[in-house]
Amino acid sequence: MIVIQRVRVRWSATSRGAPEANARRGFDRPVMLPAPLPTGDVVVHDVLADEAASYSRRSEILTGGVSIALDLTLRLTFEGSAVTVARLPGRAAFPRSRVSTRLFTLAHGQVGRYRANFRFRFTDCACDPSWYYEDWLVHVSNGSAAADRFPGGEPEHVVDNRVHLYGGVARRGNRLRRAADGSAT
Repeated sequence: MIVIQRVRVRWSATSRGAPEANARRGFDRPVMLPAPLPTGDVVVHDVLADEAASYSRRSEILTGGVSIALDLTLRLTFEGSAVTVARLPGRAAFPRSRVSTRLFTLAHGQVGRYRANFRFRFTDCACDPSWYYEDWLVHVSNGSAAADRFPGGEPEHVVDNRVHLYGGVARRGNRLRRAADGSAT
């Protein structure tokens, strides 16, 4: 079983300032998994805190085969008991990715964390310059996970691909990868 939890925070372009950032602070943290989790090859706990709903969290549970990870723009590939997690190109306007990116390979029992942020257009039409933003926190467990595994434990692998979405200097520590031994690459 693969357990994925994606926690997203979504806000509009008009809410980019510091007071608005303070209002959404803390919503990008992992939450308890629902118990009991349904059975399936892949179980997804998708959580959204949307500015349009006053940041009240809405969650959904999806279960099925590895193809449900594609809805999260993730690809899962297996080699024995290990699973490799890759980020697929998505519909983000920024950062624009045209190729898939390998995030990490998890041995059975390991957890990986992926952080990213994105700017999206409301429509695919270039005539509408309206934007919205999302901050993602994704945990992937190769094996079943206790309800408190993501908020209460440290992952074995961490990838932080957050970028500065408004222009200017990029964040320090961008593209941080931490292996199980704590070394950064």
